[in-house]
Amino acid sequence: MKAAVFHGPQKPLTIENVDIAKPIGREVLVRTVASGVCHSDLHFVDGYYPFPAPAILGHEAAGLVQEVGPHVTEFKAGDHVIACLSVFCGHCAYCLTGRTHLCQSRPTRTPQEPPKLSWKGAPVNQFANLSAYAEQMLVHENALVKVRDDMPLDRGALIGCGVTTGVGAVLNTARVEAGATVAVFGAGGVGLAAIQGARIAGAGMIIAVDVFESKLAKARELGATHAIDATKGDPVKAIRELTNGGVEYSFEAIGLKKAAEQAFECIRPGGTATVIGMIPVGQKIELEGSVFLREKKIQGCSMGSNRFKVDMPRYVDFYQRGLLRLDEMITRRGRLEDVNEAFRAMKAGEVARTVLMFD
Repeated sequence: MKAAVFHGPQKPLTIENVDIAKPIGREVLVRTVASGVCHSDLHFVDGYYPFPAPAILGHEAAGLVQEVGPHVTEFKAGDHVIACLSVFCGHCAYCLTGRTHLCQSRPTRTPQEPPKLSWKGAPVNQFANLSAYAEQMLVHENALVKVRDDMPLDRGALIGCGVTTGVGAVLNTARVEAGATVAVFGAGGVGLAAIQGARIAGAGMIIAVDVFESKLAKARELGATHAIDATKGDPVKAIRELTNGGVEYSFEAIGLKKAAEQAFECIRPGGTATVIGMIPVGQKIELEGSVFLREKKIQGCSMGSNRFKVDMPRYVDFYQRGLLRLDEMITRRGRLEDVNEAFRAMKAGEVARTVLMFD
C-alpha cells in the first residue's frame, strides 16, 4: 500500500510502498477513505514531541472495513467506521471507571508477533495505534466506531480527532452550561470545534482569539459572538472589558505557553481554564499564585475526555441535524502526496483543515 513515511523531525514525509499485515485476534483492516491533517502530527514533524522513525503518522481518519481478525465481533467487511487514537483495553482501572480515553494498557501487538507495518523488510512504527497517512490501517477493534452509511467520510474523518477533542473539551471536560461566557484561544480545527461545542451547549458569549483575520472570520461563521485579533492588543484585557471581569470558561487550542497563560488570566474568579493544545515537551507555564485564592482553576484535556464509541455517533447525529457544521471546517482536499503541502499551509495559517482523500 502507499503511505507517507516519517523519517524524523524537520524532514519531509515521503510516499513509499509499505507492507501491511493481515489482521489477527481483535484487529481490523480498514481501507482509508479520508484522513485529516491535524496540528498534532505537525508537532512531531517539527520535533516538539519525539517519535521514533521510520513511522507512518496520521490519526484523524475514516474508512471502510475490509477484513476482520478471528476474534472480532463488533465489525464486518463493508462497515463505515471512524478511527480514534483513544484505543482502550477495557480492563484497566481507567476503563473500568468510565475513563477509557486515559487507558494505561492500550492493546498492541507483542514483540513476538509480526509487525503490523514494514518497509524494505524492516518494521515501521505505528503512530497513535492508527497510522492514517496510508491507504490502509490495521487497528484494534477498540480503536473504531461504526457510523451510519450516509455520513460523508471526509467529514467523518474530522470527528476522529479535531471535532471530538474540541467539542468534547467543552461538553465533557469543562461541562459548559447554557448562558456561560467562553473564550477560545486559537481558531484552527480544534478551536473551531470548541467554538461549536460552546454554541451547542448554549453559551451566551463565545469569544474567539487568533492572529489571523481569516480564522476569526471562520470562527464568527461557526458560532463565535465576538472575535479578538491578538496582534492588535492584549487579548486578556479585551476579554475582561467585554465580560466585565473575565469569562467563566476558557480553552487553549494552540499548544502555546503564552496562550495557556492568557487563557488562565482571562477567567473570572471561580472560572476554569482548559488546556487542549500540545504545549512542547519540557515547557512550563507560569501562573500568578495568589489568584488561586479566588478559586480559579486550570485543567488539562485528553482527546475531549471522550467515550468515542458513544460520542462520535452522537456528533454524526449533530452534523446530520445541522447542529455541528463540518463542511465549513474543511478548507482544502488533497491526495496523500499533498501531505507536506498541507503541513506548510497549516503553519502559514491558510487552512482550518486539509483532508487527504484516497478515493
